Amino acid sequence: MREFFPILIIGGIIGAFALCFIIAYATMKNKKEAIGFDRSMKDGELIRRLLRYAKPHWRAFLFSGIIMVVSIAYDIVAPLIVGSIEETVKGDFELSTLYGAVFLYASVLAISLVCTYIQSIVLQKTGQKILSAIRQDLFSHIESLSHEQLNQIPVGKLVTRVTNDTNAISMLFTNILVNLLKNCFVIMGVLVAMLCLNYQLTLMVLCFVPFIVLFTVIFRKFSRRAYRKVKDGTTDINTYLSENLSGIKITQIFNREEQKMQAFREKSRQLGIAKRNEIFVFGIFRPVVYMLYISSVLCLLYLSGRGYIRDTEFLGQVITSGTAVTFYMYISKFFNPIQNLAEQFNWLQSAFASAEKIFTVFDMQPIVVDEPDAIELEEVRGEIEFRDVWFSYVPDEWVLEGVSFHINPKETVAFVGSTGSGKSTILSLICRNYDIQKGQILIDGIDIRKIKISSLRRHFGQMLQDVFLFSGTIRSNIVLREEGLSDAEIMDACRYVNANSFIDKLDGGLDEVVRERGNNFSAGQRQLLSFARTIIHKPAVMILDEATANIDTETELLIQDSLEKMMNIGTMLIVAHRLSTIQHADNIILLSHGRIVEQGTHQELLHQKGRYYQLYNLQYSQQELKN
Repeated sequence: MREFFPILIIGGIIGAFALCFIIAYATMKNKKEAIGFDRSMKDGELIRRLLRYAKPHWRAFLFSGIIMVVSIAYDIVAPLIVGSIEETVKGDFELSTLYGAVFLYASVLAISLVCTYIQSIVLQKTGQKILSAIRQDLFSHIESLSHEQLNQIPVGKLVTRVTNDTNAISMLFTNILVNLLKNCFVIMGVLVAMLCLNYQLTLMVLCFVPFIVLFTVIFRKFSRRAYRKVKDGTTDINTYLSENLSGIKITQIFNREEQKMQAFREKSRQLGIAKRNEIFVFGIFRPVVYMLYISSVLCLLYLSGRGYIRDTEFLGQVITSGTAVTFYMYISKFFNPIQNLAEQFNWLQSAFASAEKIFTVFDMQPIVVDEPDAIELEEVRGEIEFRDVWFSYVPDEWVLEGVSFHINPKETVAFVGSTGSGKSTILSLICRNYDIQKGQILIDGIDIRKIKISSLRRHFGQMLQDVFLFSGTIRSNIVLREEGLSDAEIMDACRYVNANSFIDKLDGGLDEVVRERGNNFSAGQRQLLSFARTIIHKPAVMILDEATANIDTETELLIQDSLEKMMNIGTMLIVAHRLSTIQHADNIILLSHGRIVEQGTHQELLHQKGRYYQLYNLQYSQQELKN
């Protein structure tokens, strides 16, 4: 018994480590809520959904698998070759035999390297195809979400999902899964080879396997939590940057740079803590596995050295020097994949955490969707009717209450009223950006819920107060990448809405660069470009939501002239605070607290001397004071 005392000491040390990990694991499981361990998708569900993207590329993965099996031969055969060389050198030495063994070793190594290279190339190409498919599907799904859902999700979070999280998934297909399989095959192959060579020493090595399994299971729990916190921290920073870089001018105007910087430092600090926790988990697991490797080597050297020196047997088998060398290399081949599994588990948990967040977005079902029997609307005359429409953004907080009106084709109708009266909501409902709770909205006598959303919106042109221009050129912002439009057609649309008044003065003309959000153009110029963008697509119904709210008097005259021309194209719906811009409307609807209070022409409403009359006199008096 005394002879095996060193081995018992090693076992005791490993047992102490195992006890500490088990206690830590039990503590973590009992305090999930305290540490923010949220419930999430199961690994099997994530793998099943990810494999749907891998399925079309099964031939590439099969080819990689075959190549992988060939490359594994090096890990299995190399120790046997080295062991035979050691036996050759110790026995009757012949140089030709040594050359043959070295050549065989070099050949196996060369074949393994070539196979590994080919496998990497194939997997990288396949992984990029899968990554592209996921990104396209995710972007398309985000586009299908309703306005209400998009308003609830920070832009930075969506950017993180489409970029950072998909990159982590790409690693899953290009590196993690294949290496996991390769390491598993290497472990099994090495185990079989060791059993064939010396089953007694193999049993000794297998005594360490339960501890490896135990430590791996515990590590998996801790690492997943750590990766989830890192992902959350990264998302928070991206969301914060997206919002604050967009509004940095407001920060500078109100001299809040230091306060914003402090908030950014705090988010960076939280991410740093999450990163350190992640490194800490990994920094414990891999050294522990390395400790098991060293312990197994020590046991091998002790048993084989003792048997070789004293010429004794171990469990009935004599351990030769060749066997000891071969087993030393096999133990390395056995534990190296296990140590690599630690890093691959890290990446695997990262990929699963990212996949979890991506599929959470995928699982968001669009609220506004086409009815099963929805129809294509080829032409629109522009007749619009609201029948007892009730709508609320928040349950039981009605924005519109029993609103009913009728608009004839090619009429110009204006909506006026105080802020929050429901003017812009009406325009959003017509385009079906939201679905109503009660009533009906009809286009040409057809309920808009019976019309395909894409078909419905194709016949609308919207000109909003806050014009959004994309980075690119004036041309790309007007045509929105629609094919088949010539420069002559584009300029005709620009002249029609007076946008040529400033385009002709630009050095680049239609090719003038538009910076982010069009910040190199004035508000009036951006509005004229939005008019041209709307006109060129020939909408049947045009919507103007506060289109003249933030522009100078000179530009307003140009826009007023443009509006008079556009009134002849189709039905026009206008929301405006300036009553001077809607005096020629065919019908003016005055809203208050979600109800229609008055409606009629400008002169009719003035003659009634009601709310519209009061509002008009108030604006007229203010204008007189300014003059």
